[in-house]
Amino acid sequence: MTRFIFITGGVVSSLGKGITSASLGAILEARGLKVRLMKLDPYINVDPGTMSPFQHGEVYVTDDGTEADLDLGHYERFVRARTSRTSNFTTGKIYSNVIAKERRGEYLGATVQVIPHITDEIKRAVFQGAAGADVCMVEIGGTVGDIESLPFLEAIRQMGVELGRDRALYIHLTLVPFISVASEIKTKPTQHSVKELRSIGIQPDVLVCRSQQFLPREQRAKIALFTNVEERAVISAIDVDDIYRIPMLLNEQGLDNIVVDKLRLDVPPANLAEWQAVVAAKANPEAEVRVAMVGKYIDLKDSYMSLNEALRHAGIRTRTRVNIDYIESENLQTEGTGCLQDVDAILVPGGFGERGIEGKIAAVKFAREKKVPYLGICLGLQVAIIEYARNVVGLAGAHSTELNPQAQHPVIALITEWQDRDGTVQARTAKSDLGGTMRLGAQTCFVKDGTLAKAIYGKSEISERHRHRYEFNNRYSEQIAGAGLVFSGFSRDGLVELIELPTHPWFFGTQFHPEFTSNPRDGHPLFTSFINAARACQGLKLPRVATA
Repeated sequence: MTRFIFITGGVVSSLGKGITSASLGAILEARGLKVRLMKLDPYINVDPGTMSPFQHGEVYVTDDGTEADLDLGHYERFVRARTSRTSNFTTGKIYSNVIAKERRGEYLGATVQVIPHITDEIKRAVFQGAAGADVCMVEIGGTVGDIESLPFLEAIRQMGVELGRDRALYIHLTLVPFISVASEIKTKPTQHSVKELRSIGIQPDVLVCRSQQFLPREQRAKIALFTNVEERAVISAIDVDDIYRIPMLLNEQGLDNIVVDKLRLDVPPANLAEWQAVVAAKANPEAEVRVAMVGKYIDLKDSYMSLNEALRHAGIRTRTRVNIDYIESENLQTEGTGCLQDVDAILVPGGFGERGIEGKIAAVKFAREKKVPYLGICLGLQVAIIEYARNVVGLAGAHSTELNPQAQHPVIALITEWQDRDGTVQARTAKSDLGGTMRLGAQTCFVKDGTLAKAIYGKSEISERHRHRYEFNNRYSEQIAGAGLVFSGFSRDGLVELIELPTHPWFFGTQFHPEFTSNPRDGHPLFTSFINAARACQGLKLPRVATA
């Protein structure tokens, strides 16, 4: 019988509900429990697929092709369970489901209202996402007091009543600021946040308090007294230099024991040996590299959350400190590529739109000519093909029809038809809706023998996740391959997935997004190979791969 843990936040946003949820999920999984995690988002967008990365950070993509909140990436990096379309529900998705049911007459003529119809739909979604789990952790986006969050909070309040307190537990994440001028820790924001939560009928069982330092017993006792929470259940969530330490941090304070006691679960103690190995490997690097990430959303690092973590995972696997230089691609257009002179590798990530595209092409040219290890992901593969077509093949005016619909040589073009992972044929036009209309989710790629791709993956058939509308135009394959670029991986329906350059020490491009399947315990073979190549670029002798 599934137990539920509801995680809410107060005082301010961005306190780390997603990391807290994922870390607790990792501990419970280490105690032998089957864990699922969900995110309920108050915004009215159906999903974050059409939202600017500057506003929302990256869009995470699941195996089944769902465009989801970036917290689902945290979940998959900390917990072995895969997320799916049932792991992320927004206000827009909930309301669209209810309106569709009303149009079909499923409410038998009733007046459709927030209570019970919207809250019932939220509860239905939660039970759907929890299917088969011992424990389902449900994170509520936003902060207590936001008008958008009220239907979700009301729904989880009802679930607590309906399930009983041995099947539902509430964790509230708050801020406990340190006022340096007065040299005092202030508990009042937490008190008011819990008061707001209790005013809508939810009494938290656990408080996770974000603070600069561990809370002294005096402050913990004060918070417990004024919030009606056990003192042992007032947990300090301090700032750390490595997020993968957080499962140990929470475990040392007994958070998982509180959860297990309150939910009446009979499970062994947590075995966190894997996480200890990850932290040890990251804390004891044997080398250091600089990777230039040339993008257009660099002012907000959350835009490349999964990519940043995948590079760090590769650092863990190779005992390498990976320093990332974030380079605005527009600057390369105006200032040249001088800033790339001292880097050990260059990465061009995915993206949309024309801004900065020539800077990315310049970065590819620099990497190709200077023999610097290069990894292009999605748009990074496309600009690599454009650069090669222009400067090696001699196709002046080669471009993508996304950026120049009248390109003389459209080496990258809109895919109008492709097969989904289940073989279903999808068709799109330039006038299709933007939301949910890309090639999305995990699909099979067939890898050619005798290629770098085959050496990296070690197998002929792989599965990776996609998120894009434009592909290599196969009409140019013979001409470009004849000039030396190798197409080393293809989809079931013949679309180019992988490119490489045999005359280069390490030059690689992927149409898919491998960062979505990297995690700190296993890493990802492509990023591990990339960081090894960066080290080789320095002329370092590689040590034995870490066992983390």
